[in-house]
Parts: sequence; C-alpha cells; structure tokens
Amino acid sequence: MDMISPSIAALTPSLTLKVTNRAKAMKASGEEVYGLAGGEPEMDTPENIKQAAIAALNNGATKYTPSAGLPALRQAIAEKLKRENNLEYDFTQITVGAGAKHACFNAIMATVSEGDEVIIPAPYWVSYPEMVRMCGGIPVIVETTAENGWKLTAEQFEEAMTPRTKMVILTTPNNPTGSVYSEEELRALGEVALSEDILILADEIYEHLVYGDARHVSIASLSPELYDLTITINGFSKGYAMTGWRLGYSAAPAAIAKAIQMIQDHTTSNVCTFAQYGGIEALTGDQSFISDMRDEYDMRRQYVYSRLSAIPNISVVEPQGAFYFFVDTSRLGLTSLNLCDKLLERYKVAAVPGIAFGNDKAIRISYCTTLDILKEALDRFEEFCKAH
Repeated sequence: MDMISPSIAALTPSLTLKVTNRAKAMKASGEEVYGLAGGEPEMDTPENIKQAAIAALNNGATKYTPSAGLPALRQAIAEKLKRENNLEYDFTQITVGAGAKHACFNAIMATVSEGDEVIIPAPYWVSYPEMVRMCGGIPVIVETTAENGWKLTAEQFEEAMTPRTKMVILTTPNNPTGSVYSEEELRALGEVALSEDILILADEIYEHLVYGDARHVSIASLSPELYDLTITINGFSKGYAMTGWRLGYSAAPAAIAKAIQMIQDHTTSNVCTFAQYGGIEALTGDQSFISDMRDEYDMRRQYVYSRLSAIPNISVVEPQGAFYFFVDTSRLGLTSLNLCDKLLERYKVAAVPGIAFGNDKAIRISYCTTLDILKEALDRFEEFCKAH
C-alpha cells in the first residue's frame, strides 16, 4: 500500500530552502560562505514591535483568538489597506494566517477546484505551482522575457486562457525578478481577467520595497469590478523584518473570505496570539523603519547592479522592487543547478538556481546582506564567470 498520496508524492522540494539550509550547514561546520540566497531582511525586527509582543505575552495573551485573527489586528489591516492601497475592506474580509505563504495557499484552496487552470507567469515564486497542484488545479506556466522586464503582458494572458482558467497569479513587486507592474500594465491585465471573470491572486508582500520612479499599485484598487475578482495577499515578513513571526493576511470579497476562514477553522486555527499584538504595533506604531530599510536596500541595489553590469558572460535587468536580481547566465553554458553547485562548492557563494523559478538559464541573487559580504561574493562570482 502506498503510504503517501499521489498528489503529495508529486511535489518537488523547495530549492530556495534547500540552498539556504545547505549554506547554513556549511557555515555551521566552519566554512566561510557568502550567502546571496536569502529571502529575508537581515535586519532585526524593530524594537517597538518586539516589545509589544513581549508585553502581550506578559499580560497573558496566551489563549486562542478567533481563527481569522484578533479583531483589532484585522481592523488595523483594513485601515492600512485603506490608507496605503486605496482599498476598502470590512475587518471581516481580512484573514490573518501563518505568513503570506499560508494566506496564498488558503486562497487557492478556497477557490480552485479539481482540473481548474491557474495561470502563473514565469519566473515565479517557487511555491505557487506546488500549491495549485496540492489543491487539484493545473498550473499553466507562461514564460515572460527579460526584454519585457519579466512581466506578463495582456496578450500573453489572453493567449494562455482556456475555458478551464480559474485564476491568474500576479506578484508585484516580483520574487525572483524584482519587476514592478505599472498601473497601465495592471489595467490591461485586469481587462483580460474581467472579460472571463478570472480570479486574481495579487501577492503584494514586497510592496514597501520599490525604488526609483516605480510605484506600487494594488490591482484591486483600480475598479469595483477588479476588487470583486481579487484576493490581495500581504504580510509583515518583508516590510517589517518579521519573517520568523509568521504573520500574513488575505483581503478578499466576502464570500471568498468566509471560505478561507472556514479552511483555517478546520486546520491551523489562529496565528500565535502574542505575535498578533506585534502585528498591531507594526501597523499602528512608528513607520520610519520601512523607509530606512528601503533606502539601505536601494543603495545596495545600485551597487549590485553596477557590479553585475560589468561582469562578462551574464546579463541582468535592473530590478525596480523587492531585494533580488535575476541574472541571465545562459552564455555560461551550465544548467542553473550545476552553476549554483559549482559556485557554492568552489567559490563559497550561495545563490538560488533559476530552475526553482521556472527558468534554467538564470540564477537569483539576493542583496539581503552587508556591503562587505556583497563585495566579496560578487568578486568571487565575477571570477567564476570569467573562468567559464
């Protein structure tokens, strides 16, 4: 008898976690490793947020809350969405989950049926296709190009649609490419979705990390009709350096929100209670951390872009958001997995193979680390590229 269900046995491991865990193991054994694979801010969570959670714990916030989260936190999220994203939600439409990843999965589980197709632009975040498969859906991967800034066009969206299309996943700013969709681009994509009532899963977890002239726009804010089709995903991990707190949320039309909350009722129940008080403080307290972090990452982004642009045998699109570069390594003649293995073993630099994101001719580099580590890692990466 097979002990594991076929749908779960077919899942592929997360290469991003595999690379970061391997790099950590090498470090633990005493090797010097220059990590460019990370997907989290290296800064600590702001002190006011930590103190709010500590105070809540000391005050006995150790019991269950409603499965969807503390009403006070959900109200703070609703007010944030109105203030920053021009989105009107009642707090009952907000569901707090164990990170944006959990929120994405619950949203897909609530809406995607067996055989439904979900359009996913590539490069994509590693977990989207696997989430769709776990929910019985069929991932439909649409290749984007560097020439178009790694963004899905309305024409590509329309060509990929079939009578079975249920949802499209849009991530802006994007992981792994750092691309940011403009309002004009989102309106064009929205028109296609509206033509056949295609749901939009809008993952906006990197919204606070946009640079230069780029501006984050929530697609649900563009019209009442798009609002009714969109599930907005966000959280605290990236903007407030709270990755380990596991606080994310969805904002959805009432019927979908109710289904998401029912899933949570029967699976995880509520997120850690005292952590939710940290989330309230994050949204209602001092916001200067966000701009300080964004300015720091923008400086590193510009440095890394200047370095990568001068390295032979690779090419790169300047990212407008998040904290990644998606580097085209096709001229090196290696698969992305082989390249990253050699880079880690011989040069002690950890990067993520592009195959994890649906593109085997690229690698993802993160600048969530110090300038000293970036400089040494890029020196070594340049040496690697020159040798190949």
